[in-house]
Amino acid sequence: MLSVSNLHAAVDGKEILKGLSLEVPAGEVHAIMGPNGAGKSTLSYVLTGRDGYEVTEGSATLDGEDLLSLEPEERAAKGVFLSFQYPLEIPGVPALTFVRTALNAQRRARGEPEVTAPEFLKLVRARAGELKIDFDMLKRALNVGFSGGEKKRMEILQMAILQPRFLILDETDSGLDIDALKIVADGVNALRGPDRGMLVITHYQRLLDYIKPDRVHVLAGGRIVASGGPELALQLEREGYDRYARAA
Repeated sequence: MLSVSNLHAAVDGKEILKGLSLEVPAGEVHAIMGPNGAGKSTLSYVLTGRDGYEVTEGSATLDGEDLLSLEPEERAAKGVFLSFQYPLEIPGVPALTFVRTALNAQRRARGEPEVTAPEFLKLVRARAGELKIDFDMLKRALNVGFSGGEKKRMEILQMAILQPRFLILDETDSGLDIDALKIVADGVNALRGPDRGMLVITHYQRLLDYIKPDRVHVLAGGRIVASGGPELALQLEREGYDRYARAA
């Protein structure tokens, strides 16, 4: 599935990723934890092709295909999805229009037929109900005036409709109360499957109580400095990141 080898990346000439290597097999959920400034969000942006992030060395492939040579929209069509820490607001664009446009753009890129309006409405009503999203909310401009929990549920709705092959969740628990966290986690867990991989980026162990990872990695100083099972997240919760930051 995802293979990252000796990845170096810089922003405005400053190196952030310094030889990061990572393997996420199909069917597994891996968590990345680490202190502020370690490079967690940078990794997510590099993998999805955000402007301003320069890869200076190394590789990143999805099922053996070079991700770094693809444009962001091409990576999305291949099934790469990024859930933002702070989802963007798009005034004037209804959420329904945004999601249907994204879905059909990806289907066209893959040579698949577009989804008709009745098919789309049936699909989105079913998925919105599962996430306790009021259908009237989907008629409003995307994320404009939405609470933090509503924005995150909107992203999970997009995942459920787009059905990406590899999900990157960047601090999905940020700003969520416990009820919203459970709803979002249930939506993420519903997407787990043998042909799909996930990379969950978080500061805190609490998210991993609801989205159980197969592996946990510690990112410090721009590279992975430790890996282990779910028990590693509990250790980090007790002890913090200091010793890993010093080692890095």
